[in-house]
Amino acid sequence: METIMEAVRLMEAQHAEKAVELLENYLPMADDEERYTIAELYLQWGYLHEAKAIFQDLIHQFPAEGELKVALADIYTELEDDEAAIQLLNDIDEEDPAYLQTLIQLADLYQAQGLFEVSEQKLLMAKRFDPNEPIIDFALGELYFSTADYVKATTYYENILPKMKEIAHVSITDRLAEAYAESGEFELALTYYQDEDSENPDTLFKYGFTAYQTGRKDIARKAWEHVMEIDMYYHTVYYHLASLYEEEGIYEKAYEISQKGLHVDAFNKDLFLLAGKIAHQLGEDEKSEQHVREAIAMDPDFKEAVLFLIELLKNNADFKGIVDLVSEIMNTGAEDPLYNWELARAYNELEVYNDALKHYQTAYNNLKDDSDFLKEYGYFLTEEGRIKEAIPVFTAYLEQQPIDDEVNEFLFRLKQSDREEP
Repeated sequence: METIMEAVRLMEAQHAEKAVELLENYLPMADDEERYTIAELYLQWGYLHEAKAIFQDLIHQFPAEGELKVALADIYTELEDDEAAIQLLNDIDEEDPAYLQTLIQLADLYQAQGLFEVSEQKLLMAKRFDPNEPIIDFALGELYFSTADYVKATTYYENILPKMKEIAHVSITDRLAEAYAESGEFELALTYYQDEDSENPDTLFKYGFTAYQTGRKDIARKAWEHVMEIDMYYHTVYYHLASLYEEEGIYEKAYEISQKGLHVDAFNKDLFLLAGKIAHQLGEDEKSEQHVREAIAMDPDFKEAVLFLIELLKNNADFKGIVDLVSEIMNTGAEDPLYNWELARAYNELEVYNDALKHYQTAYNNLKDDSDFLKEYGYFLTEEGRIKEAIPVFTAYLEQQPIDDEVNEFLFRLKQSDREEP
C-alpha cells in the first residue's frame, strides 16, 4: 500500500506520468484489495480505460460482486457504451446489496436512451425496494419533470423537501416552483420561488415570469431588474422587462430597457420590433421605422414586423414605401396573402389600378373566407366598373355576414343595374 500512497503523492505534486507509471509497474504484485484501490484511483484521475481493465479482471475473479459491476457500468457509461453498461447491470441479482443502486443506474441509462417507460419501471421497483430513499424520489421527480408530467414530478419533489433542500446541486425548492408553474399552478409556484431567495439568474427570471403570470407585475419587475444587475448578458430578460414597462405605459423606461438589450444582443429581431413599437408610442416614428427595418433585415419573412411597418407607412401616407417594402420582401421568397392585399391597397391609393386589381385577384385565391377582404374587394371592383365580378364577391361576403343591411342593399342595386344593362 506504500507504493500506492507514493503514487497519490506524485499525482498531488502534478507528476501524473510518474504516478501512473509507478502503479502500472506495481499492479502485477498487488493483491485484490490493492488492485481495487488502484482502479478507483485511475477512475478518479480520469484514466478510464486503465480502470476498466482492472475492474474487468476483478469481475472475472469475483463474478457475484455487484459493487464491482456497478463501478464498471459507471465506466462504460462514461465511455458512452450504454449497451455494455445495461447488460452488466441487468446481470446483478436482486439479493445483491448493490441492487438498489443498480436499479437507479439502469433507470438513468434507459432515460438517456429515451426509453422513459422502462426507466419509470426501474425506479418504481426501487421505490418499492426502499420507499424512504430521497435519491429515488429525486430520480422519479426528474424523470417526470423531463417528460413534462409536472403533476407527478411535484409529488416526488414534495417527498424530498422535508428531508433535504438540494440533491446533486439541484435545488428542490426551485424544481417545485418550476414544476408548479409549468402545470399552471402559478400562485403555488410563486410561494416556492419566494422561499428560494436565489441569486441564480435563471431562477430569478423564472420567478419574475411566474409572478407576471399571477398578475404580480411589481414582483416581476423587481426580479427581472435584479437579473440585469447580476448578469447584464442575460439576453432574455430585456425583452420581458421592456414589454412589462410598455404594458404599464411607462414608455420612456421601456425604450431605455430595449436599447440596453440591443446593446448586448444586437441580433434579437423580437427586441428590435418591440423597440420599434415603443418608439412609435413615444411619437418617434423615424426611430420606430429604423428599428423595425432592422428586424426585417434579419428575417424578411418576419410577418409581424412587416405588417407593423406597413401600418407605420400608412400613417404617414407613404404608399410608395409600402409598395417598395412588400415587393422587396416578396422577392426574397416570402409569401403571404396579406402581402398581396396590402400591395393592392397601396397601388389603389397610388391610383395604379391595374396593379391593384392584379394583387386583389391574387389575394382573393387565399382570402375567400375573410369577410373584410371580400367587402373591400367588392367595392374596389365596383369602382372599377367590374359589376359582374363584384356581384359574386359581395354574395360570398353576405354568406359570412348576412346581417350587413348596407351591403345587402348595395348588392340589390348592383344586380338591378346589371340587369338593366343592354
